[in-house]
Amino acid sequence: IFCYILSSFLEWLTSEGASVIFPQGCNPLAQTGRSKLQNQRAALNQQILKAVRMRTGAENLLKAATNHKVREQVRLELSFVNSDLQMLKEELEGLNISVGVYQNSEQAFTIPLIPLGLKETKDVDFSVVLKDFILEHYSEDSYLHEDEIADLMDLRQACRTPSRDEAGVELLMSYFIQLGFVESRFFPPTRQMGILFTWYDSLTGVPVSQQNLLLEKASVLFNIGALYTQIGTRCNRQTQAGLESAMDAFQRAAGVLNYLKETFTHTPSYDMSPAMLSVLVKMMLAQAQECMFEKICLPGIQNEFFMLVKVAQEAAKVGEVYQQLHAAMSQAPVKENIPYSWASLACVKAHHYGALAHYFAAILLIDHQLKPGADEDHQEKCLSQLYDHMPEGLTPLATLKNGHQRRQLGKSHLRKAIVHHEESVREASLGTKLRNIEVLQEVLSVAHQRSRLKYSQHQEDDDLLTLIDAPDVVSKTEQEVGIIPLQFSKVTVTDFFQKLGPLSVFSANKRWTPPRSIHFTAEEGDLGFTLRGNSPVQVHFLDPYCSAALAGAKEGDYIVSIQDVDCKWLTVSEVMKLLKSFGKDNIEMKVVSLLDSTSSVHNKCATYSVGMQKTYSMICLAIDDDDKTGKTKKISKKLSFLSWGTNKNRQKSASTMCLPSVGVARPNVKKKLPSFSLLNTDSSLY
Repeated sequence: IFCYILSSFLEWLTSEGASVIFPQGCNPLAQTGRSKLQNQRAALNQQILKAVRMRTGAENLLKAATNHKVREQVRLELSFVNSDLQMLKEELEGLNISVGVYQNSEQAFTIPLIPLGLKETKDVDFSVVLKDFILEHYSEDSYLHEDEIADLMDLRQACRTPSRDEAGVELLMSYFIQLGFVESRFFPPTRQMGILFTWYDSLTGVPVSQQNLLLEKASVLFNIGALYTQIGTRCNRQTQAGLESAMDAFQRAAGVLNYLKETFTHTPSYDMSPAMLSVLVKMMLAQAQECMFEKICLPGIQNEFFMLVKVAQEAAKVGEVYQQLHAAMSQAPVKENIPYSWASLACVKAHHYGALAHYFAAILLIDHQLKPGADEDHQEKCLSQLYDHMPEGLTPLATLKNGHQRRQLGKSHLRKAIVHHEESVREASLGTKLRNIEVLQEVLSVAHQRSRLKYSQHQEDDDLLTLIDAPDVVSKTEQEVGIIPLQFSKVTVTDFFQKLGPLSVFSANKRWTPPRSIHFTAEEGDLGFTLRGNSPVQVHFLDPYCSAALAGAKEGDYIVSIQDVDCKWLTVSEVMKLLKSFGKDNIEMKVVSLLDSTSSVHNKCATYSVGMQKTYSMICLAIDDDDKTGKTKKISKKLSFLSWGTNKNRQKSASTMCLPSVGVARPNVKKKLPSFSLLNTDSSLY
């Protein structure tokens, strides 16, 4: 029985329980279409990285070489490398337009939508740097936080292969929020931590590396937006619920990308530049508008006057947003890096939906006559709103009543629809990428043949002489799509490193003394001080003659532990209750004092030469009680690094290895530096 229960528990843990307890991504070894595509993207990124390095080396050699023959040879090699890079870029573009992999398998006759591929990254090891920082900055044993560091690295690894659903989005959002905690805990604004984050541009494949978390956070945000686009393309667009889900996903993707554009304005990766993100936001909203049109047409388009007016204006709206998108994609500097097939598809859709607008306008004019008893005023109003202006010599009411004028205007719309259809078919046949999308070619061909068939049924010999130029249909929609802002509040995240204490006090940009042990007793039930503040609580109104004050306690000290009981998260009442529980017994209380930002500010005396180790000059501040001028002296005898914190040298010198604080003025009054040990040196010592 015990073995059965244990095996059942393990089975639950590896299936359902694991997804609750530990964040999980998709299996990177699973041979799905999307995983194969992502693996191809990763392999291409490596080839592009190699080619970029070769090009950089060739360019440097070309600058340095003086021999004519060598320069000619380098130019030849450089042309080969540039050709290879261009071919790799075209291959990456092929992956970016592999829309069939992301589409829903059940849909048969819909134009594909464009998803964004996930950005690839390299492995990052947080363990060494975070352990050193915990020991140096927080004065705690780093082995106590090994599990938390491992959880952080597991979460990052899982985010490289998120599932294509809401759980995958929450996984990426939880890591993004967790990065905010990590940045506050371990990344002070005045120093680099030495962790190199590398991400590949999703459009060009060129790697970008930085030593701060800005690139990491921006790339995770980009992947959240990309995942929303993949969710949108995966939705079943043959159902009402599927189209609504697709609209929601593309609007949320636009919200994420817009937030990325407004928040991270200086990202070095071109796919996250403000110009490119603006275009991607337009593309997501255009695809959401396209889903809106499909949602209206899904129940079937009734051959009824007012319904046809509505559908024609909705189609004109979709054509308009795609026309604006294509214009934005054709502008520099986006034009050089946007996949050519994306711009071509935007142009195809602009002409296709423009043709549909003219086709439905023709149907409502040709197939519907103004009958006795019909609502003339309503039809006249709808027809007048269909155009910015009526063709010369025509009025809405007269056109409705005159059958010949209606047919002539309708045939003009059909001719314009055929022109747009021909242009969309031509544009779709120019590139090999779009030409290979069979469903796209089929949809365009069927729509084109339908317009030609309708025109042939009403064609007359003198149409070339009598037909007027049909005006464009005014775009209008019953539901304007817009950006849905990113909502972090729906994801609850717990700080992995909350054991370090409340973030308002125990953060990377604040400094404090190492924990001091205060041994005292409560005299006649009186502690000799009061407490204040939230977690962690502070010593307040300290009696200078009580045992705690004589043992070294100071007003404003933060209580971190009492008798080895962690008090960082305890409230005032809980700490007071704990203190009084010891009665007259001796109490050991550990406290820390927050240091002022201008204290222990020393000048940087470091020199670095290429190819040599970093050396530090031993220029120290000589502190003398009788010398009030605070002059800087040079110590002739070099001190051992490990001896700087000893009692013998505490009053002699202060470390000069810390980095200077930019813009912080030195105090005018020179004070005697407090004694310190190796643990309370400046946090930038490493």
